[in-house]
Amino acid sequence: MISDKRLQKEAEIVWEVPIEDLDYVRETITLAGTRTRGVPWNGEGKRVGYAVLEEDASSRSPGRFNRRVFFLKSYDRPDGDGTYATGCPSEAVDPRTVEAGQGGKKTPRVRAEE
Repeated sequence: MISDKRLQKEAEIVWEVPIEDLDYVRETITLAGTRTRGVPWNGEGKRVGYAVLEEDASSRSPGRFNRRVFFLKSYDRPDGDGTYATGCPSEAVDPRTVEAGQGGKKTPRVRAEE
């Protein structure tokens, strides 16, 4: 889980897909060259959301900002091959618990316990 201290300067969360039917999303932090535009995602899987930073958010290095990104891999629920029919990846959080400035949380839904 990502500490809330690292997320203090988040202004909002932008979802690129409807989250109502998602049991979980993967949450990580990456470096980006912008505070507000979409975060380029070169990792495995598909970006489904990202955090927008406040205007006064400081950079980690010149022009590089820590930004939270949410993504899914091809084998994640609900469309995957059953790898996580139960259980979940370690970085999984319930998208319904995600708010700007606060790390997402694991719920029974994330673990497929419901």
